[in-house]
Amino acid sequence: MYAIIATGGKQYKVAEGDIIKVEKLGVEGTTFTFDQVLAVNKDDKLVVGSPTVANATVAATIVEDGKNKKVIVYRYKRKSGYHKKNGHRQPYTKVKIEKINA
Repeated sequence: MYAIIATGGKQYKVAEGDIIKVEKLGVEGTTFTFDQVLAVNKDDKLVVGSPTVANATVAATIVEDGKNKKVIVYRYKRKSGYHKKNGHRQPYTKVKIEKINA
């Protein structure tokens, strides 16, 4: 059994027991419920919502918050001597999928 959820502008295919990194949720506590469930596959039968599946949720526990590896942003213009180097670390929340309710 798996589900497709939407969070942080992205879509994730999740199953019970999966650990995924999503965009930072910014919530306190140890549990979180995803209510934007786009599709659910239960007993080899796919249920697709329009846009979401009614009364379907995915329960997850928050494992940790952190930052990804640094991405270097380098700007350069030839012949003018202009160059600028920046770094960016995107924050994330690591969650473990506990239960798919459909």
